[in-house]
Amino acid sequence: VSSSGRMAHFTVWDYVVFAAMLLISAIIGIYYAFAGGAQKTSKDFLMAGRSMNALPVALSLTASFMSAVTVLGTPAEIYRYGAVFCIFAITYALVVLCSAEIFLPVFYKLGITSTYEYLELRFNKYLRLCGTVLFIIQTASKLQSCSTLYTGIVIYAPALALNQVTGFHLWGAVVATGVVCTFYCTLGGLKAVVWTDVFQVGIMVAGFSSVIIRAVVVQEGIGRIVNDSYHGGRLNFWDFDPNPLQRHTFWTIVIGGTFTWTSIYGVNQSQVQRYIACKSRFHAKLSLYINLVGLWAILVCATLCGLALYSIYKDCDPWMNNQVSALDQLMPYLVLDILRDFPGVPGLFVASAYSGTLSTVSSSINALAAVTVEDLIKPYFKSLSERKLSWISMGMSLFYGGVCIAMAAVASLLGALLQAALSIFGMVGGPLLGLFALGILCSFANGIGAFVGLISGFVISLWVGIGSQIYPPLPERTKPLYLSTAGCNISTGNLTSTEIPLTTVFSTPGAERPALADHWYSLSYLYFSTLGTLVTVVVGIIISLLTGGLKQNTDPKFLLTKEDFLSNFSRSETEQPEKVEVLNWKPFTVADEGTDNPAFSHIEMDVARDKNKVNGLHI
Repeated sequence: VSSSGRMAHFTVWDYVVFAAMLLISAIIGIYYAFAGGAQKTSKDFLMAGRSMNALPVALSLTASFMSAVTVLGTPAEIYRYGAVFCIFAITYALVVLCSAEIFLPVFYKLGITSTYEYLELRFNKYLRLCGTVLFIIQTASKLQSCSTLYTGIVIYAPALALNQVTGFHLWGAVVATGVVCTFYCTLGGLKAVVWTDVFQVGIMVAGFSSVIIRAVVVQEGIGRIVNDSYHGGRLNFWDFDPNPLQRHTFWTIVIGGTFTWTSIYGVNQSQVQRYIACKSRFHAKLSLYINLVGLWAILVCATLCGLALYSIYKDCDPWMNNQVSALDQLMPYLVLDILRDFPGVPGLFVASAYSGTLSTVSSSINALAAVTVEDLIKPYFKSLSERKLSWISMGMSLFYGGVCIAMAAVASLLGALLQAALSIFGMVGGPLLGLFALGILCSFANGIGAFVGLISGFVISLWVGIGSQIYPPLPERTKPLYLSTAGCNISTGNLTSTEIPLTTVFSTPGAERPALADHWYSLSYLYFSTLGTLVTVVVGIIISLLTGGLKQNTDPKFLLTKEDFLSNFSRSETEQPEKVEVLNWKPFTVADEGTDNPAFSHIEMDVARDKNKVNGLHI
């Protein structure tokens, strides 16, 4: 911040850099609309003809993971709660291992386009239909939640945070992002989505790197940043407290985080659709493992940015000093503070944040189009030609792009209520993961067991989720770290401030809290998905055994078999999935329902500007 205490704003060069990012993304979409014979079939449009190599798919998976929520929220998370968040490095490894070795082999060998096709093959068509409809409602609100709705949040929340700090035009950014994303998704299909993600992940890394390099220079070395972080308690990597009520500990992150993120990487349409578009199973698995390296790199970059935030503002916290209204505004505040003398570089950071938005939204749009065509149109309009289905897929992409922009407007009106609703929608990811696990790992699981298990997991998840919204966990459960404003009179020219002890940062609840509030409802948000998965699996197994599950004969192609492990590292370039026709297989029994949660991420975008908010549910 300048000596006058005023924050710099965006320059023409910053807008030029941002516009260039949008323009190049659009050009990539135009290229893949006409390259290689264009999009002649729905498989070309939705699955890139199942011809993708591992590297671009891996970078695409990484880019979609790294939304603007991650760019803005993860450093703020580390600034406020410490580097215990780095334990997610172990979680990501376990998630990729489970996804690559349990779910991928089954999905790939079946040659399906929508993950919900599997539910009909394994159980029945009603379960497939319910899962599809809930995914569409969830993603259009959308993750990686409420799909369509969450996508609106992904577009709007970072625009709001950047606008309030940088003066970057709010609705200009929202509309430009939504229109460009819809444009290249509609024209280029999955290939355009993947290759724009490759470009955008480069922009995101460049944005992070510029902040890290400049922060190291400003602080005269990485050693000072680490030293400040150590003395400020930010290097709290190893917290082995087994208490499941604590928000982030080694166990909540490793156990709860693994279940939460496996529900995204293992069975979510947005992620699965890309790695099963690879030309062989070897390339599909390789894409996940290369993606793991990308996830680690993102985590390292975000951690360094968070520690740099603390080192620079350890004596004058901008949030407590009312220079920013929410923690997710700290990163753009830092960028304008330390990079204001470098025209275009703040624009590069904003471009990196919006690259995260584009990659996440484009994946959601493509996934929504895929499940709509495969699960709602093709089964009921069997006479449609592939060419017509291709045009319908493009139309669906255009439609969902418009819906997502509209949802951004809804997000601007609903604010914190919407965040609470999305968090509750996210509870369904655990039960859905349990449903797929039942089908793939338990040969005796039947439709009745799957249905009852899913409903049970769903009810339990919503119970604890809604309870945690009504009675948020107390500060001692979330463990916010110490912040100071002692130096603000020196660095900003504001009125002299004194250090504020931790106990005064949060207001103590005045209303009487029921017994469940400080126990059941205070469960770490990372265990919500774990709870839903385990309840679904356990109840599903019991009901299946009680309803004759052992008497049924399940086709091995719908299960994870030892052959899947024996052929794990086959490098056959000609390996092609076997397309299983739903109509040729007779399902067992009963209906089921489920949903996906690409929005249920671990970072809170605080659009409510509420300093007292300690809720562990994040979008």
